[in-house]
Amino acid sequence: MSTAPAVLADTTTSLLDVSPVIPVVVVQDVESAVPLARALLDGGVGIIEVTLRSPAALDAIRAIAAEVPDMLIGAGTVCSEQQAQDSAAAGARFLVSPGSTDRLLDGLDRVGLPFLAGCATPSDMMRLMERGITEAKLFPATVVGGTALLKAVSGPLPQLRFCPTGGITPESAPDFLALPNVGCVGGTWLTPQTAVKDADWQQITALAAATRTLR
Repeated sequence: MSTAPAVLADTTTSLLDVSPVIPVVVVQDVESAVPLARALLDGGVGIIEVTLRSPAALDAIRAIAAEVPDMLIGAGTVCSEQQAQDSAAAGARFLVSPGSTDRLLDGLDRVGLPFLAGCATPSDMMRLMERGITEAKLFPATVVGGTALLKAVSGPLPQLRFCPTGGITPESAPDFLALPNVGCVGGTWLTPQTAVKDADWQQITALAAATRTLR
């Protein structure tokens, strides 16, 4: 049985309360991982989700964990217990999945790291609640109903808090963050591919610093 909320093992802090925005990053070149993480940290964002969508992902997690110890590093797009185990071995301190099958949830429990399981419907949410999970990722947030869905489920399912991810922008993020059942949002805009490719770490630092004004 899962525990709730998704509290970090070495603190009493929930994943949803670390930062208004969790940067969701696809690392294509492991050499960019450490300077990217440092740029976010310099901007005041101390958490990053490196998605398992590239061959460099696990090495990127490993490098950030080793060289940027103040950054809370997590693995995203976790779709199997094996991926969760591999991510934990690489140094990930939390896990994020796009969905939540019983098999995956059992595997995440066995790995033992805090996690945000993906959900998209009230039935998904109730399935998580039956396992004692009260903090989750709403994905793909803007496609499945966005703020309207979150407002609708807050009445019958008031125990749940969310990290909406998928289609969130700097312009729409404040609307999500204003909702009482939203702790943070996931976003890709903090690490534009062009900025990473050009090693424009100052731009990423500036985008990270701007998240302070979102609440």
